Amino acid sequence: MKVGLHPLLNDPHIDARQQSSQRQLSMAIRAIAQAPDQANLPLNLCLVLDHSGSMNGTPLKTVKQAALSLIDRLKPRDHITVIAFDHRAKVLVPNQPVEDVAAIKSRIDRLGPDGGTAIDEGMKLGIEETAKGKQDRTSQIFLLTDGENEHGDNDRCLKLAKLASEYNITLNTLGFGAHWNQDVLEAIADQANGTLAYIESPEQAGSEFDRLFTRAQSVGLTNAYLNLELSPGVRLAELKPIAQVAPETVELTVQQEGNTYGVRLGDLMSVERIVLANLYIHQLPPGNAAIATVQVRYDDPATGQTGLVSERIPVYAEVQTAYQPQPEPTVQKSILALAKYRQTQIAETKLQQGDRLGAATMLQTAAKTALQLGDDSGATVLQKSATQLQAGEELSESDRKKTRIVSKTILQE
Repeated sequence: MKVGLHPLLNDPHIDARQQSSQRQLSMAIRAIAQAPDQANLPLNLCLVLDHSGSMNGTPLKTVKQAALSLIDRLKPRDHITVIAFDHRAKVLVPNQPVEDVAAIKSRIDRLGPDGGTAIDEGMKLGIEETAKGKQDRTSQIFLLTDGENEHGDNDRCLKLAKLASEYNITLNTLGFGAHWNQDVLEAIADQANGTLAYIESPEQAGSEFDRLFTRAQSVGLTNAYLNLELSPGVRLAELKPIAQVAPETVELTVQQEGNTYGVRLGDLMSVERIVLANLYIHQLPPGNAAIATVQVRYDDPATGQTGLVSERIPVYAEVQTAYQPQPEPTVQKSILALAKYRQTQIAETKLQQGDRLGAATMLQTAAKTALQLGDDSGATVLQKSATQLQAGEELSESDRKKTRIVSKTILQE
């Protein structure tokens, strides 16, 4: 496996007469297989399943069916762990190779509803068991819950998510129904380099599990960090300087060392991960100017190698005395994706403050941004929420969740 890394400025031309110019630097990163047998890494998968009383009936039945279908897709070289939690947690299937499929499926099938909800207890056991099968595999946790963490500690959940990231374990969250805490599940996924899935109705459980599983199977490299070294006269924006915009939008935590800035990416998939950096460039003399260099540090589980580095790729701009803009459409799309997310975040803050009309206005703006982006489905959801607020109606829990989800990604039809 190797790293594909492609940096691109939203406009590589800079006006030599300007004292300061702002540019967005897009960095597309993915894992590239160099041989057919590198296409799929062995998977170390952990299912952490809520079986509290509120999951009784169709919800738990469909979740178990979705879990059982995933077991059928695993290979003997893969590892599986299954954790069940209510207000406690227990190991249903300890970390093991997928060999005795019938026994594994039988333990899942016997799971019944009981008790309350303690998400952090399930996370703790899940991380402990998953860590046992990490060697030379890509480690993924799928955490599903339908409720608030009523018997647990949300701060502990975030600390455990950070621990999972440090252990090189990707933690994905699935919210089932309308009564789970979106702030908590989204923060867990963002902290542990995973993704948040929304299962609005039971029949969607299978497709959402399949989507996350396909994503996990596309991982080729792990424990990746993007390092951005800025040239003299170039600086990052002070507020929210670096964000991921694909496959979903996440504000990234930046670590600085001198003039080098690093962000943790986690797994690299065959699908591009696009990161956007907001740069300010001091006035430069005419001619080609080096703006930055980018590089990725990563592990390759297929070979057992750690701390590998990609080629250092320079980023150049052409400084012109007679400035002629040369906008780059693909970067503009990334800028719009980030704008849609941030506009929706502002709308949510206004709604929490009781400013319903202000929230509606920002959601309308986000809907227009989504249309510019070509995200028609997202625009429909955002405009619907804006219209409801303008009419004096409350947004349902489902509407709020779907609005947040479409702000982070392109809504799947």
